Amino acid sequence: MNTMFLFLTSALGYHDNQSDTVNKDPEPKDPFPIPRKIMAEPDYIDDDNPELIRPQKLINPVKSSRNHQDLHRELLMNQKRGLAPQNKPELQKVMEKRKRDQVIKQQKEEEAQKKKSDLEIELLKRQQKLEQLELEKQKIQEEQENAPEFVKVKGNLRRTVQEATEAPDS
Repeated sequence: MNTMFLFLTSALGYHDNQSDTVNKDPEPKDPFPIPRKIMAEPDYIDDDNPELIRPQKLINPVKSSRNHQDLHRELLMNQKRGLAPQNKPELQKVMEKRKRDQVIKQQKEEEAQKKKSDLEIELLKRQQKLEQLELEKQKIQEEQENAPEFVKVKGNLRRTVQEATEAPDS
Protein backbone atom coordinates (compact mmCIF):
# COMPACT_ATOMS: atom_id res chain seq x y z
CA MET A 1 0.00 0.00 0.00
CA ASN A 2 2.93 2.25 0.76
CA THR A 3 4.33 1.82 -2.72
CA MET A 4 0.97 2.61 -4.33
CA PHE A 5 0.75 5.88 -2.43
CA LEU A 6 4.30 6.81 -3.39
CA PHE A 7 3.58 6.02 -7.01
CA LEU A 8 0.44 8.19 -7.09
CA THR A 9 2.08 11.10 -5.32
CA SER A 10 5.13 10.95 -7.53
CA ALA A 11 2.96 10.79 -10.65
CA LEU A 12 0.86 13.74 -9.49
CA GLY A 13 3.96 15.66 -8.54
CA TYR A 14 5.47 14.95 -11.92
CA HIS A 15 2.35 16.24 -13.65
CA ASP A 16 2.35 19.39 -11.53
CA ASN A 17 6.03 19.98 -12.18
CA GLN A 18 5.52 19.59 -15.91
CA SER A 19 2.67 22.07 -16.08
CA ASP A 20 4.65 24.56 -13.98
CA THR A 21 7.80 24.26 -16.07
CA VAL A 22 5.94 24.70 -19.35
CA ASN A 23 4.29 27.91 -18.21
CA LYS A 24 7.09 29.47 -16.12
CA ASP A 25 10.40 28.35 -17.73
CA PRO A 26 11.01 29.95 -21.13
CA GLU A 27 14.45 28.24 -21.50
CA PRO A 28 14.51 24.99 -23.48
CA LYS A 29 15.02 21.76 -21.55
CA ASP A 30 18.16 19.68 -21.75
CA PRO A 31 17.72 17.28 -24.72
CA PHE A 32 19.58 14.56 -22.81
CA PRO A 33 18.20 14.47 -19.28
CA ILE A 34 19.73 12.23 -16.65
CA PRO A 35 17.93 8.89 -16.88
CA ARG A 36 15.96 7.86 -13.81
CA LYS A 37 15.47 4.32 -12.67
CA ILE A 38 12.70 2.86 -14.75
CA MET A 39 12.05 -0.20 -12.61
CA ALA A 40 11.21 0.06 -8.95
CA GLU A 41 13.20 -1.85 -6.37
CA PRO A 42 11.44 -5.05 -5.20
CA ASP A 43 9.68 -4.99 -1.82
CA TYR A 44 10.92 -8.35 -0.60
CA ILE A 45 14.50 -7.16 -0.23
CA ASP A 46 13.65 -4.89 2.71
CA ASP A 47 11.26 -7.25 4.46
CA ASP A 48 12.65 -9.99 6.63
CA ASN A 49 9.66 -12.22 6.14
CA PRO A 50 10.75 -15.85 6.60
CA GLU A 51 7.73 -17.14 4.67
CA LEU A 52 8.95 -15.68 1.40
CA ILE A 53 11.15 -17.74 -0.85
CA ARG A 54 14.21 -15.75 -1.70
CA PRO A 55 15.26 -15.82 -5.36
CA GLN A 56 18.60 -17.42 -6.06
CA LYS A 57 20.96 -16.68 -8.85
CA LEU A 58 20.66 -19.21 -11.68
CA ILE A 59 23.65 -21.39 -12.44
CA ASN A 60 25.08 -20.89 -15.90
CA PRO A 61 25.48 -24.38 -17.42
CA VAL A 62 28.23 -23.19 -19.75
CA LYS A 63 30.42 -21.89 -16.94
CA SER A 64 29.84 -24.98 -14.83
CA SER A 65 30.82 -27.36 -17.64
CA ARG A 66 34.20 -29.08 -17.39
CA ASN A 67 35.25 -28.10 -20.91
CA HIS A 68 34.61 -24.44 -20.25
CA GLN A 69 36.57 -24.55 -16.99
CA ASP A 70 39.52 -26.25 -18.69
CA LEU A 71 39.50 -23.74 -21.52
CA HIS A 72 39.29 -20.83 -19.08
CA ARG A 73 42.16 -22.23 -17.00
CA GLU A 74 44.29 -22.68 -20.12
CA LEU A 75 43.57 -19.15 -21.31
CA LEU A 76 44.51 -17.74 -17.90
CA MET A 77 47.79 -19.68 -17.88
CA ASN A 78 48.61 -18.48 -21.39
CA GLN A 79 47.78 -14.93 -20.36
CA LYS A 80 50.20 -15.18 -17.40
CA ARG A 81 52.95 -16.54 -19.66
CA GLY A 82 52.36 -13.81 -22.20
CA LEU A 83 51.06 -16.12 -24.91
CA ALA A 84 48.05 -14.41 -26.42
CA PRO A 85 45.59 -16.54 -28.39
CA GLN A 86 46.45 -16.54 -32.06
CA ASN A 87 44.02 -14.67 -34.25
CA LYS A 88 44.62 -16.59 -37.46
CA PRO A 89 42.10 -17.36 -40.15
CA GLU A 90 40.70 -20.88 -40.16
CA LEU A 91 42.27 -21.69 -43.54
CA GLN A 92 45.73 -20.75 -42.30
CA LYS A 93 45.27 -22.92 -39.20
CA VAL A 94 44.22 -25.89 -41.33
CA MET A 95 47.17 -25.44 -43.68
CA GLU A 96 49.62 -25.27 -40.77
CA LYS A 97 48.09 -28.40 -39.25
CA ARG A 98 48.44 -30.25 -42.57
CA LYS A 99 52.04 -29.17 -42.87
CA ARG A 100 52.80 -30.35 -39.32
CA ASP A 101 51.09 -33.69 -39.96
CA GLN A 102 53.04 -34.11 -43.19
CA VAL A 103 56.37 -33.40 -41.46
CA ILE A 104 55.53 -35.85 -38.66
CA LYS A 105 54.57 -38.53 -41.18
CA GLN A 106 57.81 -37.99 -43.09
CA GLN A 107 59.86 -38.27 -39.89
CA LYS A 108 58.12 -41.51 -38.97
CA GLU A 109 58.87 -42.96 -42.41
CA GLU A 110 62.53 -42.00 -42.09
CA GLU A 111 62.75 -43.61 -38.65
CA ALA A 112 61.09 -46.75 -39.98
CA GLN A 113 63.65 -46.97 -42.79
CA LYS A 114 66.54 -46.53 -40.36
CA LYS A 115 65.29 -49.28 -38.06
CA LYS A 116 65.06 -52.03 -40.71
CA SER A 117 66.39 -55.42 -39.71
CA ASP A 118 69.05 -57.41 -41.58
CA LEU A 119 66.42 -59.71 -43.05
CA GLU A 120 64.42 -56.79 -44.45
CA ILE A 121 67.58 -55.28 -45.96
CA GLU A 122 68.49 -58.59 -47.64
CA LEU A 123 64.95 -59.01 -48.99
CA LEU A 124 65.03 -55.48 -50.40
CA LYS A 125 68.35 -56.20 -52.17
CA ARG A 126 66.93 -59.36 -53.75
CA GLN A 127 63.79 -57.54 -54.81
CA GLN A 128 65.86 -54.80 -56.45
CA LYS A 129 67.96 -57.40 -58.33
CA LEU A 130 64.80 -59.12 -59.61
CA GLU A 131 63.38 -55.79 -60.75
CA GLN A 132 66.62 -54.99 -62.61
CA LEU A 133 66.57 -58.39 -64.36
CA GLU A 134 62.95 -57.88 -65.41
CA LEU A 135 63.79 -54.43 -66.78
CA GLU A 136 66.71 -55.86 -68.79
CA LYS A 137 64.47 -58.59 -70.23
CA GLN A 138 61.88 -56.00 -71.20
CA LYS A 139 64.55 -53.88 -72.92
CA ILE A 140 65.81 -56.90 -74.88
CA GLN A 141 62.26 -57.77 -75.96
CA GLU A 142 61.59 -54.19 -77.05
CA GLU A 143 64.83 -54.13 -79.06
CA GLN A 144 63.88 -57.39 -80.77
CA GLU A 145 60.40 -56.16 -81.57
CA ASN A 146 61.71 -52.88 -82.97
CA ALA A 147 64.45 -54.59 -85.05
CA PRO A 148 64.02 -54.81 -88.84
CA GLU A 149 62.73 -58.04 -90.45
CA PHE A 150 66.08 -59.19 -91.91
CA VAL A 151 67.72 -59.10 -88.41
CA LYS A 152 64.99 -61.37 -87.06
CA VAL A 153 65.38 -63.82 -89.96
CA LYS A 154 69.15 -63.85 -89.53
CA GLY A 155 68.72 -64.65 -85.80
CA ASN A 156 66.35 -67.49 -86.63
CA LEU A 157 68.83 -68.91 -89.17
CA ARG A 158 71.64 -68.87 -86.61
CA ARG A 159 69.49 -70.72 -84.10
CA THR A 160 68.50 -73.37 -86.58
CA VAL A 161 72.10 -73.83 -87.71
CA GLN A 162 73.27 -74.17 -84.10
CA GLU A 163 70.52 -76.65 -83.30
CA ALA A 164 71.37 -78.67 -86.40
CA THR A 165 75.05 -78.88 -85.52
CA GLU A 166 74.35 -79.80 -81.92
CA ALA A 167 71.78 -82.50 -82.69
CA PRO A 168 74.04 -84.96 -84.61
CA ASP A 169 76.79 -84.60 -82.02
CA SER A 170 74.65 -85.88 -79.23
